[in-house]
Amino acid sequence: MKKFSKHQPQTLTDADHLDTAKPCETAKGAVNPSPRRTATTQQIFTVAPGVDTLTLLHQACENLASLNVLIANFAGKLEGSNRDVLLSIQQLAAVTELLVNQARENLYPRSDAPDAQPPTRH
Repeated sequence: MKKFSKHQPQTLTDADHLDTAKPCETAKGAVNPSPRRTATTQQIFTVAPGVDTLTLLHQACENLASLNVLIANFAGKLEGSNRDVLLSIQQLAAVTELLVNQARENLYPRSDAPDAQPPTRH
């Protein structure tokens, strides 16, 4: 941080010369009415092409886990039918997270997992 002594004159920066009463040229263009077009989510958010499947599945799993926690915390603040609906959504997010985890495991098995799994007995 630059310190000024009492005897040094302070120089004005470009920001000090701005007149806030006058709108800038870009603001003038923004005021002009134009046909309103709503962008879709796919037009705003995109996934970079070429990202490997394991990374995509990992990020999906992380997002679902975060969604699960957010919904569970929010549901704790509600009562009645609203809480029941939110807990149903939370359950769908949890099941989807399990499905993504299993898809990730099927595509890219962990090297530390045993090759032969014991049979499932009911």
